[in-house]
Amino acid sequence: MVSIRVLVVEDEPITAEAHAAYLERIDGFEAGAVAHTGSEALRLLRDDERGFDLILLDVNLPDTTGIDLCRRLRAAGIETDVIAVTAVRDAAVVRSAVSLGIVQYLIKPFAFASFAEKLTAYRDFHDRFAASTVTDQQEVDASFAALRLSPHTVLPKGLTPETLDLVRAALRSSPTPLSATELAAALDLSRVTARRYLEHLAATGTALRTQRYGTPGRPESEYHLLP
Repeated sequence: MVSIRVLVVEDEPITAEAHAAYLERIDGFEAGAVAHTGSEALRLLRDDERGFDLILLDVNLPDTTGIDLCRRLRAAGIETDVIAVTAVRDAAVVRSAVSLGIVQYLIKPFAFASFAEKLTAYRDFHDRFAASTVTDQQEVDASFAALRLSPHTVLPKGLTPETLDLVRAALRSSPTPLSATELAAALDLSRVTARRYLEHLAATGTALRTQRYGTPGRPESEYHLLP
């Protein structure tokens, strides 16, 4: 099996080493190089003879932002796939990431299981598009679906795939983000159960958690499904 060669772009050396070590634990991936700044990443992407299939990109870098670096890459004709790895939860940043073709958004802090889930889903997506052509709409849809949830994913205890699909559908159909209370009412779940599903989607990067202000009392978390 040909490995997916990855460029890790992360300004914190210890974190960069951890991400590179995580990659080596997942079948089908190779940590090709590490860059600690945007300019170093650009140089490696232009000059490395073997090239890279994927960039694990921190959004906050000392000399630029991951979003601006992505813009520079696309303007230079570098179309390497990107997974954003960041603590940034700003919805505007997520929208910018989507518009630039960033294929996954992994929010720090995360455990190895969440990292492996994202990378395994990307590997499935990458493998599906290894051929020069796709046969039909169903194959295209299946390829993009592979980015959302790996078929090998094991849900946390107490969560079921059927209910998770209902939660996703409710978020997708809602014109505005939903709180755990609103989701519980819509699906006839307990608030605690609704929150567990929403937090799982947020932890795996499938949904974005933001704070809802303007109501009496403590701010309430709300969730919307990422594209």
